[in-house]
Amino acid sequence: MDAYKIKEYKPSRFGFGEGLVELGGKYENIIILGADITTSVSLNFFAEKYPERFFSFGIAEQNIAGVAAGLALGGKIPFFSTYGVFAALRTTDQVRVSICYNNLPVKMGGAHAGISVGADGATHQALEDIAIMRALPNMTVLSPCDSNQARLATIASVEQVKGPCYIRFGREPEPNYTDSAMPFEVGKGQTFAEGKDVTIISTGRLTWEAIEASYILMGEGISAGVINIHTIKPVDENIIIKAAKETGAIVTAEEHQVIGGLGSAVAEVVVSNFPVPMEFIGMPDCFGESGKPEELLEKYGMKSQHLVQAVKKVLNRKLTR
Repeated sequence: MDAYKIKEYKPSRFGFGEGLVELGGKYENIIILGADITTSVSLNFFAEKYPERFFSFGIAEQNIAGVAAGLALGGKIPFFSTYGVFAALRTTDQVRVSICYNNLPVKMGGAHAGISVGADGATHQALEDIAIMRALPNMTVLSPCDSNQARLATIASVEQVKGPCYIRFGREPEPNYTDSAMPFEVGKGQTFAEGKDVTIISTGRLTWEAIEASYILMGEGISAGVINIHTIKPVDENIIIKAAKETGAIVTAEEHQVIGGLGSAVAEVVVSNFPVPMEFIGMPDCFGESGKPEELLEKYGMKSQHLVQAVKKVLNRKLTR
């Protein structure tokens, strides 16, 4: 785990934009569709490099999803990106019927995900997008933990996923700590720390909080493993079952509603294979509000100290079973 140290603070949306540029250089059939917020979601990286393959539709997300489906039927690999609340929620009908039903290679960028989008407030904080996207047949859902991994996930969405794919990422600068050359395999979780007493299974921005929590717990004599789940669907059942068997207790952590997201996906695996006590860190079934990112993470219980408390709670349940 010593390998995971903050190199810089960088928005994961930048990794998405960098990945698009790499893909554009390798595949001439990559087409990018924007929704009037080009720079905000880092589509400008691609637009500046390959302007002939970038099209801005304005604020018309449902139309974009339909056009993306048509382009995919014509042999293109279209990406469209906007805020996650619009990419996943406003377009749900078109994504379900036009894209997923036909299993088309449309790739969706869900930007500004989670509570840490900050001052934009409840209407723009994507906190239900994982639940909606993972419920759709044929959809792959990726949730990278930092900017470096967002780049890798974007590339993998084309090179490893034949059908539709939703990639979730944030707006604000956040810890960038993984190796840019780290292997990324869709559907495979990553063990960032080994543990004997409990396993913290996390995704996205909260994986760094999980790493920090494991250090705090280590100082208190508690051995906490950390697993990064960058693919919510298909979720890595093997790594989850192994963690349940080896540590006997699990805490999940996500910048998303506790209902329907990573925690639910992990619980489905655990209850079907090897039931153990679980605790869930995430948005507690409520809407967010405007504020500074770190203050919001603190208020809604998603910082490392909250993970530590959840670990102690689940360990108490483990010991009293």
